[in-house]
Amino acid sequence: MRLGRAASAKPLCANFGYSRGTPIDRHYIESFLEAHKADIQGSVLEIGDDTYSRCFGGSRITRQDILQVDPRPPATIVGDLSEPGVLPEHAFDCIVLTQTLHLIYDMPAAVAQLQRSLKPGGVLLVTVPGITPIDRGEWKESWFWSLTEKSLARLLGDAFGTAQVGVTTYGNLFAATAFLHGAALEEVGTARLQPLDPSYPVTIAARAVA
Repeated sequence: MRLGRAASAKPLCANFGYSRGTPIDRHYIESFLEAHKADIQGSVLEIGDDTYSRCFGGSRITRQDILQVDPRPPATIVGDLSEPGVLPEHAFDCIVLTQTLHLIYDMPAAVAQLQRSLKPGGVLLVTVPGITPIDRGEWKESWFWSLTEKSLARLLGDAFGTAQVGVTTYGNLFAATAFLHGAALEEVGTARLQPLDPSYPVTIAARAVA
């Protein structure tokens, strides 16, 4: 991305960079899941589809469930995550929840459901947007929140216990600027995305243990 792009009012891509390659936030999400891939095992729930579970859990998974808000393939569980009883109790060894929590208005209720549905010792791996464009398409009407490191830590800590939660931020000024402009990972490379500056979080991730 040319430095002159920072002065432009029009993004390179209005869809997070997908039209140009891999969105920058996906690099951070996948780095987090790679770091915690050993947790993705046994009975696993993922939201939307099972892409990340298959990629990072592979043969360690003995049962795979998929939660969607609408009854369409490949969903095995259908419903709003914030509604009581949508998820079975003490059913999962791991839940992979990427870029979803901000789309749920009642986040504390959703987190309580997630904690309840994990087996003792089960792990929630969650990522949320920090500095980000707002979706113009499917999720525009339900994009309620952007979180910070502190807000995600407190949200999860209230349900899991503070000592059971670890939060990591990913991003820096360059990464945030490039992501807002819709530049792709293939255009900017990974080297300039690595330095961490917590004042410019593109992606916030957490591991919470039930």
